[in-house]
Amino acid sequence: MKTMVALVIGATGMVGSQLIQQLLADIRFEKIRVFSRRALAITHPKLEEHSINFDYPEEWKDLVRGDVLFSALGTTLSKAGSKGAQFKIDYKYQYLFAKVASENGVPQYVLVSAAYASPGSKIFYSRMKGILEKDVKKLSYQNITILKPGMLSGDRKEERTGEKIGIAVFNVLHHLPGLKFLKPVSAATVAKAMINATQYYPQHINEYSLGEIFTLAGLNKKYE
Repeated sequence: MKTMVALVIGATGMVGSQLIQQLLADIRFEKIRVFSRRALAITHPKLEEHSINFDYPEEWKDLVRGDVLFSALGTTLSKAGSKGAQFKIDYKYQYLFAKVASENGVPQYVLVSAAYASPGSKIFYSRMKGILEKDVKKLSYQNITILKPGMLSGDRKEERTGEKIGIAVFNVLHHLPGLKFLKPVSAATVAKAMINATQYYPQHINEYSLGEIFTLAGLNKKYE
């Protein structure tokens, strides 16, 4: 079995941290190259960290080489401080890194986007994610997978009271007829789906939303 080299951005977030844990335990991956603005609090023989400034691709672009790029980078409006700052992280940095990886011949790209992402949305966050999806689909990857989870559940480093309330409400509502799509998805499940996407790509561009992510995460259980 050929082992792979994974490239990861967004490794310090809720989904990203779960992804790193699972990749390090997965025998299909021999090297995990992480690119971030701050270091991870873990060490592992398979882990290779690169502290970078996304604004200066000439300093790091030659390091972006491997078999698959996992992108879980993102922030909130409150944490970024403005829509412009959030757009820079959620769109500019993600697109720039994805573009560099495609130009370096990385064959696969797995992106965590958001439910209801649309370039024509009147909601800033959904529009931003939709524009990113539209633009990365034009890049020269052999396979592109886009995951569109709804409400995420899991341990965050920062406290988000509103999100906790939302998860509690959705955990009740999704049991009602016609509202199954509201079921929150754990960060660990999204991470598992991201990894399984590297083994299952029926089309050039594959998109998974809400309940489909649970199905994708259930594949290849023998590697857990």
